[in-house]
Amino acid sequence: MSKNKWIMVAVLAAVWTLPVLASAPTGAIFTTVFDGSEVNANQYPSKPDVYLDGGPGIGAPATAAGLDDGRYVFQVTDPSGKVLLSTDQARCRQFDVAGGLITGVVVTGCEHHTDLDVDHGAATVQLIPYNDTPNPGGVYKAWATKQADFLAGCVALGENDGLNVVDCGQTGGNRHGFVCSDSKTDNFKVKAVPIREIDAFFIKSSTFQTGLGVTWFDPLGASNRKWSYHVVFYNQTEAHVEGVEDGKHSIVIENQPNCTIGNIYLGNFNAPSRKLTYVGSGPQTVQFMIKNEKQATSPFLNIYCQ
Repeated sequence: MSKNKWIMVAVLAAVWTLPVLASAPTGAIFTTVFDGSEVNANQYPSKPDVYLDGGPGIGAPATAAGLDDGRYVFQVTDPSGKVLLSTDQARCRQFDVAGGLITGVVVTGCEHHTDLDVDHGAATVQLIPYNDTPNPGGVYKAWATKQADFLAGCVALGENDGLNVVDCGQTGGNRHGFVCSDSKTDNFKVKAVPIREIDAFFIKSSTFQTGLGVTWFDPLGASNRKWSYHVVFYNQTEAHVEGVEDGKHSIVIENQPNCTIGNIYLGNFNAPSRKLTYVGSGPQTVQFMIKNEKQATSPFLNIYCQ
């Protein structure tokens, strides 16, 4: 997380009452290394190093909901979702969830390599093979959606055999059979690129809190849950969204156990001044318009719990 004082990125924020947003499976997906531990804020030295994990997520409390049980399909794209980077048939990109955690991949003869995470004993799924991203910021997007929703998404695109093709096509909010509102996404980076992220700090009685969450909606309308935890690499306690692409991002802030939402302030680590701006009190959605893809930006929210 760069704390560079200077920035040439325009970051605008608007606050709204809680909107009616698209639904998606519960829980979260996140990219990680083979054993499920965090790695340098989702920036990886090479494509084989990136694995998919799922469930309550890093930093989530024991009571947090995991992924809905069932069978899922995953893919890797550029941040817009327009360019499918996964190169194998969709049947090779399936995993099962039980008890809210990934239990393994579906054996098809072309299934992806797996390992075990250190937190929950869940399976982690290696994302390769996938092509290099055309994104100049080196950003990729991982997706997961239920198999039934994927097959229905392919049928809507005129492909009745979605599992046995690489790409079902796309239109509007349907990206290669993955309907944005039915999908979980997580961004990651492979190579040294400018840091672009949105951070949320939960503060109660002057102490930074772990195990509290926000819901991130990306510019496509897909969502993911992000939990606050202590990031050893930065010595900070935060919930963070990594590798944010250009476009409008929404952070949904809600009351939760151990945190009744009070005042919320907005800042930017990369701005010439880190002056905090009051954005309101109580549960709400904060929207960020991220611009200038090649430049670093780190807008953040200080969320005070009562």
